[in-house]
Amino acid sequence: MPERLDYAALIAGQTVVIEMINSGDAGLPAINELLQLVQRSLGAAGMAFVEYAPTGGRVIAATGGMQWSLGRPLPTTDPAIARLLTGPRVQELCFDQLPPILADQLIGRGLHRMITARAEIGGVAVGSLHALYPDAEGCGSAEQRMVLAHLAACAAHIYGDQTGLPMHGDGPVVAALTDGLAIVNQDGLVRLWNPAAERVTGWAAAQLLNRPLPFPVQPSGQLLDHRLADGRWIRITATELPGFADHRVVTFRDITDQHLPGPDHDLFVAVTSHELRTPVTVIKGYAETLSNHWDSLSEPQRRQAARVIGQRADELARLVDRLLAATNDAGPAGDAPPVPFDLVEALRSAVGNLPTDLRHRLRLDLPENLPKALGDRASLATMLTELTTNAEKYSEPGSPVEVSADYDKRTVSFQVSDRGIGIRPEHVERAFERFWQGESGDRRQYRGAGLGLYLVRRIVERQNGWVSLRPREGGGTVAEVRLPRG
Repeated sequence: MPERLDYAALIAGQTVVIEMINSGDAGLPAINELLQLVQRSLGAAGMAFVEYAPTGGRVIAATGGMQWSLGRPLPTTDPAIARLLTGPRVQELCFDQLPPILADQLIGRGLHRMITARAEIGGVAVGSLHALYPDAEGCGSAEQRMVLAHLAACAAHIYGDQTGLPMHGDGPVVAALTDGLAIVNQDGLVRLWNPAAERVTGWAAAQLLNRPLPFPVQPSGQLLDHRLADGRWIRITATELPGFADHRVVTFRDITDQHLPGPDHDLFVAVTSHELRTPVTVIKGYAETLSNHWDSLSEPQRRQAARVIGQRADELARLVDRLLAATNDAGPAGDAPPVPFDLVEALRSAVGNLPTDLRHRLRLDLPENLPKALGDRASLATMLTELTTNAEKYSEPGSPVEVSADYDKRTVSFQVSDRGIGIRPEHVERAFERFWQGESGDRRQYRGAGLGLYLVRRIVERQNGWVSLRPREGGGTVAEVRLPRG
């Protein structure tokens, strides 16, 4: 780290961020600019910004030696993350306090120390800034901690504008709150009750501290859906708190919308009805043509009809699989144990099962010496199908879709890149929501149930990997899947 901060450069950099906000170019572009400013000011080897939404934390911006982590999930149910959210606003963390897999990934890239600062709105964490360093024995000065806290507050101010960031979409800051979180001791008494817990349940900390939890809790790692007295539903999970004998971290969030018909339910019915009806209608029409006009059709016409029926049947089967997986927690890769497999061989095999028109558009750039990945090989076909069909759907007919692969010390990855309409930075996370499509008119212009990316993220994260989207330089989109090395 620099011995003395360059305050002139710091003020100049912050001026750029403020000008971006004032010009309306806020959201992720401003967060990325802020990260670059922090990295320069604090002499960090890499920076990351983690956003906390009701579903957990996720790296949404990264610079320097942390760019590989973009899209990586950080579950708030993990005790280490819970301490990060409930401890001092600025902390310097030893890596033995982090989840082992994350610590191993950081150390494998030559990073050994982290200073972090929370970005808060109304006492609730919406995000956190993380500065990573290669030296294991160093220690951040009070001056550097102060600067990090100040710039984390700037990030919170960007969130206060309520637009342009993944958790907001184009709406208010309502979603910018973490899960409810409690820590209970060996007697089952509440020792910590965070602000979001009060929002989720309606019970204030003063009512519950040193008293039993007001709802049941399953054994560690098991989920429980519980109905509150006011009719709302919450989903509860608990984990042990390492370093504190017989203490547990309990997290919970409101899932009432999953138990009652609502806009998502209506959208599910409308979209799936349309998407299922289209291939069924085509199959029925061609089957009737073959049945009623067999003798009058030429052999090429019969073969073409049979080919269309087969293609549409494959499309229907894929859609049914997606719908089942999107509504069933035991979807693809739900139970399969991770095993080492040849990613390049699996990708080449999966390409052979893609529709003919799509295969002709693919451009493969797959190295022969790629290390093995650790995961579920069978699910790779689903991942590649969803990512390439999505790239095809949003690209000009006949334009190439590129599939490449790469690796580093801890992960193996593959990328699907296109030169299509691209994706706005504020939508790179919303695109993974169930039923979501880019613009209100996209659902009419581009066919689809809005389930493909949602399904891919579920599959990948069950294999301890992660998936991200980013705009492609020069136009288009890059989707990247990272899996652990085998």
